[in-house]
Amino acid sequence: MALRSQLLKGVLDACVMAVVEEEAVYGYELSQKLQTIGLPDISDGTIYPVLVRLQKNGFIRGEMRPSASGPNRKYYFLTDSGKEELRKISAEWEEIAVPVSELLRRSEDA
Repeated sequence: MALRSQLLKGVLDACVMAVVEEEAVYGYELSQKLQTIGLPDISDGTIYPVLVRLQKNGFIRGEMRPSASGPNRKYYFLTDSGKEELRKISAEWEEIAVPVSELLRRSEDA
């Protein structure tokens, strides 16, 4: 499980930006969406530092909005800079993931 955590740390920013690109979300909702797509290891305690870092780097922006059930929530939106960064990360990911997947498949077949 430690290896999975280390691998996930390397791509978590991209995962968060990809979810935020689809729709504006608040922190807890983001965590739930990541869990729904198959990343159950992502806790709220992991998400919020990522959101702060991405916002500090100008890749996302936060906006307080009223909530139907409780206090206002901070929703996150991908900035133009964030969209460009996500495209770069996605391209780099493909350059790594495709050959690594192929190599691992070959070792399974051996």
